[in-house]
Formats: sequence, structure tokens, C-alpha cells
Amino acid sequence: METDYAALKKGGFMRQKQKDRFSVRLRVAGGQLSAAQLAAIARSAEKYGQGAVHLTSRQGVEIPFIALKDIDAVKKDLAGGGVSVGVCGPRVRTVTACQGAGICPSGLIETSGLAKELDERYFGRELPHKFKIGITGCKNNCLKAEENDLGIKGGVFPVWKKDACSFCGLCEAVCPSKAIGVNQQEKTLVFNKDLCVYCGKCIKSCPEGAWEGKNGYMLSFGGMFANEIRTGQNLLPLLDTKEQVIQAADTALAFYKEHGKAGERFGKTIARLGGEALTAALKTALSAPEARVEGA
Repeated sequence: METDYAALKKGGFMRQKQKDRFSVRLRVAGGQLSAAQLAAIARSAEKYGQGAVHLTSRQGVEIPFIALKDIDAVKKDLAGGGVSVGVCGPRVRTVTACQGAGICPSGLIETSGLAKELDERYFGRELPHKFKIGITGCKNNCLKAEENDLGIKGGVFPVWKKDACSFCGLCEAVCPSKAIGVNQQEKTLVFNKDLCVYCGKCIKSCPEGAWEGKNGYMLSFGGMFANEIRTGQNLLPLLDTKEQVIQAADTALAFYKEHGKAGERFGKTIARLGGEALTAALKTALSAPEARVEGA
């Protein structure tokens, strides 16, 4: 029987240059694997591969040198250890994430749970081309959100409390976007929210507690880091809730499914139609009272 290499690739088994050998890509949501899963991967690598794994640039794990005849057996053994096989080709790939607010002192949003939720919702969904989702907890941007088709980044919208302010000027000094101006002599402060990048440095640096804020989500759309490099576009202000993020993600994937051409990355679809078209669809989806957008 002739081998269906396209079906194998769709199911996560990538053909190697060595005859009848495959590298199997595993499903790793948010970069999280349990010790039991790691043990199962190690056993399969020893039994069916050459005793080694490859860690990909997107937090993935691949076991190379799997023989064609062992594909069903390795899938069964991995499943017994709680490990699923990943996907390749024109569909939603495994969601990546940094450790976020649950572990990292800089984290502004919870990332691991969100990655698992989005992975369960979208993993393997058929689209015109591959679609990558990356979640990073803060402006340090460890996961390089804007390189993804959909990037999610933690942010905080600052609010100034005049009565608590000593007008020391420290917030102005640390603001990377020059959104804050302080006149120490006249005891005045100007905050230009249109310049704010939601980093929260003003809040962290203030010795008087004169800045406070609510953490939220910054989204970017259409990033790619392949033969052609595109930076994802920020088409929305800071989002308040995880539910808004899911609404925006649903809308973006539906937009891509409807308007994308076969073999065309999401960023190219946005460029062809204009960012205004996607922005309009996103704002329509987020217009309900329960989907309020900060600053809109």
C-alpha cells in the first residue's frame, strides 16, 4: 500500500531525509509538560528513536528517527503516557506561552491556563495556512508576541491619583514612550493615554502609590517570521478580560477562514484587504456591553 505522506504530516509525522524515517511533533500547550509526560517521551525516544529529542523554537518537542512501521505503536505508547501528537500544515498549531503572572514577578496576566484553553478551542483547526498563537505575560515580551499570527501580551492601563502624587517626576523618567510629563514647580502632570504602551513602569516606580491600574491583554494580528518577516499589528486598545480575548480570537480566525487564500498567511490576508477590515470585524464582535474595550 502506498504511504500517504500528506496524512502523516497532517498528523504530526514529518518526513526526514533518511528513507522511511520520521520526526514526530508532540503537542505541548503553553510550554508545559508534566514529569510523567516527560518520562513517556523519553521512553518512546529510547524505544522507537535514537534516544534523543529535539526542542523546537516554539516550545515543541520532536522525536526524530521514528520508523514508518512504528508510527502506530509510538502513537499508542505516547498516548498511554498522556502525550498527544501535534500537527503540521495549514492549521492552528500548538499555543506557546511564557510562565506569566503565576510564576514570573514581571507577569501581568496568567498565561498557562489561557494557553491550554485556547489550545483546546483551536488546536488543529483547518485554515488557509499555518496559524500560530503566542502568549507573553508582560512588555518584556519573552514569547515575542508580534511574531505570531495572533499575539497576546500582558499590559496594564495606568490611572493617576492626583491627591497622592508628590510630583517627583520619577514616572516621567521611567516612561519609555514619553506619555507622562511632570512639572515639579507648578505641581502639574499630563498623561497622554494615546502614547501609553501599557507597560506599567509608572505604577511600579511610584514611591507614593499615585499610579494604579487594571491589568489586561494587548493583541497583535498577522505576525510572521518566515521567508518574509511581518510584525503583528495592534488593532485594538487594551482588553479587560479573557472573554474579550476569546471573542477577538474567534473573530480573527473566522475572518481568516472566510477571506484568506490557500497558502496565504494571515498577515498577507490583512495586508491585501487592509487592516481596517479586520479592525471593523473585531470592534463589531467586541461591541456588546460584556465585551467592553478599555479606552474605546
